[in-house]
Amino acid sequence: MIRNTTKKQKLGWVLFIVYMAAVVYFMFFAESFDRPDVRQEYHYNLVLFREIKRFVIYRDQLGMKAVFLNIVGNVAGFMPFGFFLPIISRRSRKWYNTVLFGFSFSLAIEITQLVWKVGSFDVDDILLNTIGGALGFIVYRNVQKYRRRRMNGKRNC
Repeated sequence: MIRNTTKKQKLGWVLFIVYMAAVVYFMFFAESFDRPDVRQEYHYNLVLFREIKRFVIYRDQLGMKAVFLNIVGNVAGFMPFGFFLPIISRRSRKWYNTVLFGFSFSLAIEITQLVWKVGSFDVDDILLNTIGGALGFIVYRNVQKYRRRRMNGKRNC
């Protein structure tokens, strides 16, 4: 596997691993998200759009920082996943595989948060993370199209 990879793919692997380490840190260990050390009960939301709607309706009371971190942060936080996955995995060059892997990874994070009582299980987070992975894949595709056009232009000169 490693022998048949290009330098760009190896760099993609390094960046992907750094990204994954950052995700794990921010999801489970970052103190800036005001998480208590130990929770005594489970926290979860199984109703789609409940938390998104709550953040939008009560944005004045919660503050724009909280709204931004919850909605935009969940989308933007998974865009690198959707961008780097097709670089390191040929199987993920199909959009539906990248979206499925993004959904699966997000679900794994949410289940881990529920089991360890760190944060809360939220179906809205899964939706926003999956959208982020899909948007990251779209960015990857656009970058690839740009690179191909640029390479074709250099060959014609």
